[in-house]
Amino acid sequence: MRDGFLGGGAARVSLRGVWRCWGDAARAGTERKTLKRQTGLKVDTGRQMADNSSSKAEDTASDSVEAAKNASDKKEKLADQVMQNPQVLAALQERLDNTALTPSSYIETLPKAVKRRIDALKQLQVKCAHIEAKFYEEVHDLERKYAALYQPLFDKRREFINGEAEPTDAESEWHSENEEEEKLAGDLKNVVVIEEKAEAEEINVKGIPDFWFTIFRNVDMLSELVQEYDEPILKHLQDIKVKFSEPGQPMSFSLEFHFGPNDYFSNTVLTKTYKMKSEPDKTDPFSFEGPEIVDCDGCTIDWKKGKNVTVKTIKKKQKHKGRGTVRTITKQVPNDSFFNFFNPIKVSGDGESLDEDSEFTLAADFEIGHFFRERIVPRAVLYFTGEAIEDDDNFEEGEEGEEEELEGEEEGEEEEDAESDPKV
Repeated sequence: MRDGFLGGGAARVSLRGVWRCWGDAARAGTERKTLKRQTGLKVDTGRQMADNSSSKAEDTASDSVEAAKNASDKKEKLADQVMQNPQVLAALQERLDNTALTPSSYIETLPKAVKRRIDALKQLQVKCAHIEAKFYEEVHDLERKYAALYQPLFDKRREFINGEAEPTDAESEWHSENEEEEKLAGDLKNVVVIEEKAEAEEINVKGIPDFWFTIFRNVDMLSELVQEYDEPILKHLQDIKVKFSEPGQPMSFSLEFHFGPNDYFSNTVLTKTYKMKSEPDKTDPFSFEGPEIVDCDGCTIDWKKGKNVTVKTIKKKQKHKGRGTVRTITKQVPNDSFFNFFNPIKVSGDGESLDEDSEFTLAADFEIGHFFRERIVPRAVLYFTGEAIEDDDNFEEGEEGEEEELEGEEEGEEEEDAESDPKV
């Protein structure tokens, strides 16, 4: 390391200043001699000025060199102190180790011939992704096929729920796990006073009241969407169906919500269609993991006058700037409601990205639609009784328990390694 240059540009600038001062002093001496030869005049004053200039230049040069040297010494001391800090050394070593162990850095070190073979493997992987996409298309066809087989059972379910038919004794026979407890409870009920039994028999209950509404209340994902003023409408919900797109059409599925006559809207069916994509992205084919919902369409609800729960009317006062008079106007603004589910956010077709809130709302919408299709509609009775919800909770708790157990095992292994390491 050369003295005077440890400070970088600043040190170099100060040395250039020294060189300029020395040049000025030399030029002053030459001019003085020339003037003396030509005029014969005394140059005591010039000599004195040149001496003063030379002295100042030497002082400036000395100060600059000294400052550069001090800066160099300080930086060297600081570097020594930093390098003697074990935490700093450990952090640097960890960073070097991580850099050395990243897959991308390892790939860069491979010979060109090996990299060429890796590129060939990627080509094979893309072809695998396209085959996987075809697999999911056939799965969609199978879902459509078996949906037709399920539908007669779901139609009978609708009849029992809405009181359109009564199950036979054979159809209603069910052996539960708590059959003995239920038999004991039944025996106790027989002790009930005759008057109370007669009153109960007089009540004519049709079907299973509030079947779908009860499911909405039981499932947290749905109950969070339901407002108090939505409840009377949902009590008219008679059935929910899933319909799959026909062969040759783009992959999609629709949810149909069938309502009985009510005082809120004239529609008998409200629909929500989810459009799906089952092909690798051309720009990122390796991210393909199966079909994904990419967009959805709702429907128009024909609300009866004054019954639209998705909007609310507010009154607002306005003051005239000139006259100062005040008037009251009424204005309709959006209102929280489950029925906003049928008026979803649209994905822009021109490639414009949605804001963060809209993306979150749309993702939640997709999740709800998928949950209706995969869980609610196929297993409705179990969500009505709460058994499916208990199964879901137990499954989630089991996953967390396994994770905690694994973490405990890892900690134990680390402790054993520490005990067996002679360096510790």
